[in-house]
Amino acid sequence: MIGPVTKRRTDGLSKDVIVRAAAGILDEAGEAALTFRALTARLDTGYGAIYHHVANKSDLLAAATDDVIARVMTGTADGAEPREALRTVALGLFDAIDAHPWVGAQLSREPWRPALMEIYERIGGLLDALGVPERALFDAAGALVNYVLGVAGQNAANARLLTSGQGDRSAFLADVSARWASLDPDRYPFVRRAAAHLREHDDREQFLAGVDFFLAGIATLR
Repeated sequence: MIGPVTKRRTDGLSKDVIVRAAAGILDEAGEAALTFRALTARLDTGYGAIYHHVANKSDLLAAATDDVIARVMTGTADGAEPREALRTVALGLFDAIDAHPWVGAQLSREPWRPALMEIYERIGGLLDALGVPERALFDAAGALVNYVLGVAGQNAANARLLTSGQGDRSAFLADVSARWASLDPDRYPFVRRAAAHLREHDDREQFLAGVDFFLAGIATLR
């Protein structure tokens, strides 16, 4: 039920203002905190002014996600050669989902929204410019998009885990690294070797290394 209007803004309330305010609540406290009551309090307005632009919370989440992705896509790597542009776009998405963890969840929840179409269009277009043959273009674009969004989403989930009381990243990685190093060397020889790298690895650098592996493989498609 829509509650009573207790305050009114004297200036106009655009959808952009509502969406940015919703994104602020999502960044600060997550999806559970995004309610129309919280939004009216932040914007100092009534329910009607918000319902005029968005129908419900799902619509609001989708619009906020579209806005974040549109800002990543707009002007990112314009003029760069395709391979470098792909790396820049991929890293821009990684950083955006790291800063706004709810974006990754929303992209998987409603894949038909404009945000995901923008991602596919940009990455697919750059792969086309890179010379990927038509027969492989769809699969190459899907694989790279899935890698980018999957790793970015997992990284954001890990960051949320640490901020929810699991300690800082260095201590967490040190603990996991020690556990890996103590495993049975006959059963887990690779994991034990990887333990030394786990402690000091950089998430963004590892992510970009994965993008480069994809691009190296894609370059063989002729």
